[in-house]
Amino acid sequence: MREVTTEDMENLSVGAAVLGTGGGGDPHVGKLMAQQAIEEYGPVTMLDPEEVPDDALVIPSAMMGAPTVILEKLPEGREAIRSLERLAEEFDREVFATMPIECGGMNSTIPFTVAARTDLPLVDADGMGRAFPELHHETWNVYGVDGTPAVISDEQGDVSLFETGSNRVLESFARAVTIEMGGASFLCDYPMSGTQVKETSIPNTISLGMEIGAAIRDPPEGDPIRALQRVTADSNYGRAIELFEGKIVDVQRRTEGGFAVGHVDMDGLNEDDGSRLRIEIQNENLIARLDGDVIATVPDLIVVLERETGRPVTTEALRYGYRVRVFGIPTPEIMRTSDALDVWGPGYFGYDVEYTELERRYPDFYREHGVPAEKRHLLSE
Repeated sequence: MREVTTEDMENLSVGAAVLGTGGGGDPHVGKLMAQQAIEEYGPVTMLDPEEVPDDALVIPSAMMGAPTVILEKLPEGREAIRSLERLAEEFDREVFATMPIECGGMNSTIPFTVAARTDLPLVDADGMGRAFPELHHETWNVYGVDGTPAVISDEQGDVSLFETGSNRVLESFARAVTIEMGGASFLCDYPMSGTQVKETSIPNTISLGMEIGAAIRDPPEGDPIRALQRVTADSNYGRAIELFEGKIVDVQRRTEGGFAVGHVDMDGLNEDDGSRLRIEIQNENLIARLDGDVIATVPDLIVVLERETGRPVTTEALRYGYRVRVFGIPTPEIMRTSDALDVWGPGYFGYDVEYTELERRYPDFYREHGVPAEKRHLLSE
């Protein structure tokens, strides 16, 4: 258990943009909302998942829609609270805590706004270990948690309650209503017990985001890249590996079906001079191709950083001329089971590419620098 302050939000907004792998919404907007709520209502208590009673009711909260829309349609501030309060009515019992559905981008900070304004603790865990574009892209869905009843709200006070037969239907219904709400809404879904939180979530991802943000903002040795690699190496993800250094030469981006889709092209600099990297996007960075060859794919994290500062660049902030460095971060093992890859592997997003773990793509790097204990089998097979 720890108390989270406005300074923690500064760190989380940076770290969440790294874990968001380009998506999840602009963390700056979410950070401002959370800081305002903490200043007004006091620090938020953050719990380790093991501190949640087995029979407690936990309700995650988040923003839904295209991240590009949020930049122009700023939240009113109480949307997610309306969703939480309406969903709590369905259970007619006390809500113990809220938590993020994803640890990336804006959706890492929105639950702090909810927690501060409702005096609920927040659980240090999420259901993606990164950001993904759709509601069924959750470990909770993969491992048997029902996404409904679920509620979404908008800044006009409109509220919609969903009861669906599957979590994929929840995604399609909620997406359609979100588009009618102007392309962005705020939701509460996957209400679950403390036992389900512990058995199906990815633990300690929010505190990891804070550690990553602190390392990049104030690197101990003055090198934010080395600091990022040190923090990720000590986590259940594994050490970040540099994939490319270059200049952005083209950005193609559009809003389609409620998602931000497109690609970014980069021409290589220094050791990568003469090569071109393309990253394909659906809200998040999904696949990276170097001169046409795949070098990293979802669900591993593909992260674009400013070359000089190491600050993460979200998909909506990509611009022609930016000098950047691109990194891959291995995803936790719970994200790599066959059931999980059916939901968020490359094939789900339409790519005829077999998923290969970063540790297997770059065995020499990971043999030199090591991997978490649960991933050692990847280097011995």
